[in-house]
Amino acid sequence: MMMDRPQEESEQDTGAVCVVMEDVVCVDEHTIQRLTEGFLSHYQPELNASKQTLQELTQNQVILLDTLEQEVTKFRECNAMIDLNALFTEAKVYHSKLVNIRKEMIVLHDKTTRLKKRALKLQQHKQKEDLEREQQRERELERERRLVAKPAKRSGDA
Repeated sequence: MMMDRPQEESEQDTGAVCVVMEDVVCVDEHTIQRLTEGFLSHYQPELNASKQTLQELTQNQVILLDTLEQEVTKFRECNAMIDLNALFTEAKVYHSKLVNIRKEMIVLHDKTTRLKKRALKLQQHKQKEDLEREQQRERELERERRLVAKPAKRSGDA
């Protein structure tokens, strides 16, 4: 109980708070305040520096993420441009094919028109030849009829 007595005297003199535990320790408010300030003054600068460093890292990460997103967008646009260029190249090829087909169709149309004209001329020529042959045959038949002897009419028989 000797221990209790000095604690009671110090509590009355300084107004200290005693915490009862296994080991009884009495510490006054001023000491707690000074210990807290010492603890904080020891660790707070490092914690503040760490906090500042973490904030900078977070800002740098945000900037880095934005930059990466921009780069990804550029790559996507680049791939889209490559696809677009491929489409334009393919369109040029098909356009060339269409132009060639059109030229071939024009040539075929011209040939067909010429062949039709030639066929019409040949048909007209054949009809003309057929007509001339028919006329020639009729002339020959007429000539043969004229050449055939006609019996002479008797003047006295009638």
